[in-house]
Amino acid sequence: MKRKLGVLLLSCAMISNVWAIESFLVKDIRVEGLQRISAGTVFNYLPFKAGDRIDDASSTRAIRALFKTGFFKDVRLERDGDVLVVFVHERPSINSIDLKGNLEIDKESLLDSLKQIGFVEGRVFDRSILERVKAELERQYFSQGQYGVKIDSTVTPLERNRVDIEISVIEGEPARIHQINIIGNNVFNDETLLDEMESDTSNWLSFFTKDDQYSKQKLGADLETIRSWYLDRGYINFDITSTQVSITPDKQDIYITINISEGEKYTISDIKLAGDLVVPEEEIKPLILTTDNEIFSRKKVTESTKNITERLGNDGYAFSNVNAVPDINEDNKTVSLTYFIDPGKRVYVHRINMDGNTRTADEVIRREMRQMEGAWVSTSQIERSKERLERTDYFEEVNVETVPVPGTTDQVDVNFKVEEKASGNLTAGIGFSQSQGLVFNTSVSQDNFLGTGRRLSFAFNNSDVNTVYSFGYVNPYHTIDGVSRGFNFFSRETDAGQANVGNFVSNSTGGDMSYGIPINEHDSIYASIGVESIEISTTSTTPTEYLNFINQNGTDYVNATLKGSWSHDTRNRAIFANRGELQRLSAEFTLGDLEYFKVNYTHRKYFPLTKKLTLALNGEVGYGEGFGGTTDLPFYENFYAGGPGSVRGYQANTLGPRASNTEPLGGNIKVVGNAEVIFPLPFVKKSPKSLQLTLFLDAGNVYGFGQDFDISDLRYSTGVSATWLSPFGALTFSLGQTLNDEAGDDTEVFQFQLGATLR
Repeated sequence: MKRKLGVLLLSCAMISNVWAIESFLVKDIRVEGLQRISAGTVFNYLPFKAGDRIDDASSTRAIRALFKTGFFKDVRLERDGDVLVVFVHERPSINSIDLKGNLEIDKESLLDSLKQIGFVEGRVFDRSILERVKAELERQYFSQGQYGVKIDSTVTPLERNRVDIEISVIEGEPARIHQINIIGNNVFNDETLLDEMESDTSNWLSFFTKDDQYSKQKLGADLETIRSWYLDRGYINFDITSTQVSITPDKQDIYITINISEGEKYTISDIKLAGDLVVPEEEIKPLILTTDNEIFSRKKVTESTKNITERLGNDGYAFSNVNAVPDINEDNKTVSLTYFIDPGKRVYVHRINMDGNTRTADEVIRREMRQMEGAWVSTSQIERSKERLERTDYFEEVNVETVPVPGTTDQVDVNFKVEEKASGNLTAGIGFSQSQGLVFNTSVSQDNFLGTGRRLSFAFNNSDVNTVYSFGYVNPYHTIDGVSRGFNFFSRETDAGQANVGNFVSNSTGGDMSYGIPINEHDSIYASIGVESIEISTTSTTPTEYLNFINQNGTDYVNATLKGSWSHDTRNRAIFANRGELQRLSAEFTLGDLEYFKVNYTHRKYFPLTKKLTLALNGEVGYGEGFGGTTDLPFYENFYAGGPGSVRGYQANTLGPRASNTEPLGGNIKVVGNAEVIFPLPFVKKSPKSLQLTLFLDAGNVYGFGQDFDISDLRYSTGVSATWLSPFGALTFSLGQTLNDEAGDDTEVFQFQLGATLR
């Protein structure tokens, strides 16, 4: 303010000295001293033009106007006959801004905040703004608890009236929380409330978690957490009366004092519905989570209003408003809740617009839509449409927004924006699996062939166990109703002895045709018919149990296979899901030289525990048997258990019956169960989406060759595992500890697969 006043007084003094003479008629105006600013810009700010008469008042206004632009650090008016000469000295422009020493706050974030106050490359340099910049940087560091920060700046003049600016940051040590005091809590002790807070005093994990570093934003979140803790337990009048944060003179230790007023606990006396009940009351009441005579919970009230809002949104009331109005009775400490419903106008969809699909045909996207144009808007159908697009795996990202149509009150446009993946892949890779050894693979595939949504693929995979050539084609919309059709041809050579099981070699070639029929949004049935030619070769170490089957049935088979399956899938994602379930029941019948069947049932369910934790339960049961002229399930079709994807901690495929030479045989009955707690990478603010960690408890075994299922024979293991969707494929590893292994079991603590495909 003093600087501006000084400039104004100086300007007035100059004008007084210059124009202490009579005014004159300006016939022309000439501007001198310009470098980057155009003369037109100066003329626009002058309060007069050629042909006007200038006097002391108008010249003062002119100088003020030019100074106010911020473009000039000196302005002078002089008279040359009947010509007014405007002399200006431009401020330099900012050529570059360099930040050094900032470690705790990202450079891009700091530069973005500087743009908000006009400090950016190419702008006019004003030293007063530089001081504001330093103050803004200090404010950001103070909010992070970095009170010892020191910020210096260096301005380097350049040719053509430009400057380079270097801002050096010495962050210093962050202030640590030395003590947190909560005053006024009688119902819940300090330990209970402090456990709910993210902020904490220093402990042995603070080096990783940084929970002892003070942050204004983090404290604000902690205060809201404490408030929610009380409001969710009936303390409706709870209040945080004050918060004091003090710092020691050396700016190293923070003391936090939180004063609270708990109030009394309230229960819900009754629940009412009011407003315009456009949805039948009997459909709304089950959505309300609060009940009579229970303790008041703000969380349940919030979830109830959300449920009702979503229900109204499904009937086209996209802009409904649901409020829970409490009527508090202070005498008997009860709350009467009234859910007031204002549905607003019913809204229908004007248009569904697609953006970002440069390769994918519009039809491929629109056939996944469950929200229709011209129909009432439905929030659940829009969300389902988004999920279906994500599950196609054609897109990196799918976003949707609902936009009101200008000039209307009952129409919206639904805009989908997609970011496409590369639809064609030519890959060659190498991996390693403890169960299959070194794996070489190469493939040519088009998941979205020519933007039609059809899949075309050819692959070659070679490992110690399998050598596979395959060609496949799938049209997911063979009919307009979503019936899919696919063809697959393959040639496979298997050396079973390399897979920890009884030794034999098989060569098979064949092909199949399959159909998928959607029953509803979540249920589908699949059917296929195929033909396969198999040739079995034995070795000197082939188990007797296998040789007995070969003696009865020979070594060459040509079989026709009929397969059918039903699946129920409500997962939100095909990979790394965190809610929903997958059930799959499949049956396979083989006729020809051999006659047998296999039935398999899998059920995997995800339970969100918190925003970051998910419980996943998985169960798998399989059974196979021969019929007709085939007395047993062919040994090369046996079930196996142990290893990744089964019971970790035991070597792959080694559980179950053993041959006389101790080699695993597999069996015709398989039982496997897994319980996993899925969690993000600890000690980081934002865990990568491509990484998943789990704590697991596995159980399972296989039975066969005269054995019956016996739960006491199940093997158990526990441990931790991780899966990373790396650029070269999925990488999984686990550390497993067996819990009840017996003599003869093959155990393995560390197991991994590199370049393998997720199930």
